[in-house]
Amino acid sequence: MLNYMEMLKIFLRGLLMGTADIMPGISGGTIALITGIYDKLINSISNIKLLFLKPLIKGNLTEFKKQLLEEVDFEFFIPLGIGIVTAMILMAGIINYLLGNYASFTYSFFAGLILASIYILYKQLDAFNIKAISTTIIFAILAYIFVGLNPMQASHSLPILFISGFIAICAMLLPGISGSSLLLLLGQYEYMINVLHRLSIIEIIIFVIGAGLGFMTMSRVIKYMLENHKQLTVATLIGIMLGSMRVPTQHIVTAPLTTLPICLIIAIIGMAIVLFVETKFNYELI
Repeated sequence: MLNYMEMLKIFLRGLLMGTADIMPGISGGTIALITGIYDKLINSISNIKLLFLKPLIKGNLTEFKKQLLEEVDFEFFIPLGIGIVTAMILMAGIINYLLGNYASFTYSFFAGLILASIYILYKQLDAFNIKAISTTIIFAILAYIFVGLNPMQASHSLPILFISGFIAICAMLLPGISGSSLLLLLGQYEYMINVLHRLSIIEIIIFVIGAGLGFMTMSRVIKYMLENHKQLTVATLIGIMLGSMRVPTQHIVTAPLTTLPICLIIAIIGMAIVLFVETKFNYELI
């Protein structure tokens, strides 16, 4: 049984993870790792096998409650989840304001965060051989093309939001890649920022359901890929993040020439922040 101080510490970690996940380039998984709860997060998720649904279907509420408490670590997930959601809602308004009034500067900062994260992922490679280079180039091209698909960028239907939630949750479990970067890739980032800012309940619920299913399935996939095909996985992630740079770049190059030096400085600041965190905590993938 956790005491209030321990639950407060988990809540504060959730605040940091939520703040990281809403900003492209910073991974909530990285924050989980450097604050010492990454293994706890992975193990807690892996322990959920949905076996509690069987007694629920049969109407056996006593067995359902028992099985649910055995599988789901509520003492861990509730304060962590509240912290993550709180940070996302609070930060959504700030990010929404910045995108609306200082788009080029904001995306410059995002670009710096993403570039630094790419560098950190690059250091995870044992050797940048032909296979790794080819994989990176292929996925960079695919991501670049995918980002430019107008139908996907323009569509914010509930099925697309569900899929976006499913995909973006990968970052919560994988240090080095940001869920918001994936939302940028899917063309859903600014829209979801507005959804959080407006507190559009239906869209938030659909997104969260997709994220929940992603939590259950992608955690196992990511863990398997990192344990058995780490180099190929890292090379793929580098390619995807390189391709996703198309989004912030488009906003930066359209800015007035007089603001480009400021954009560059802001990008360098973003890179410095991520590299400082990496240098201080020096994490490594599974």
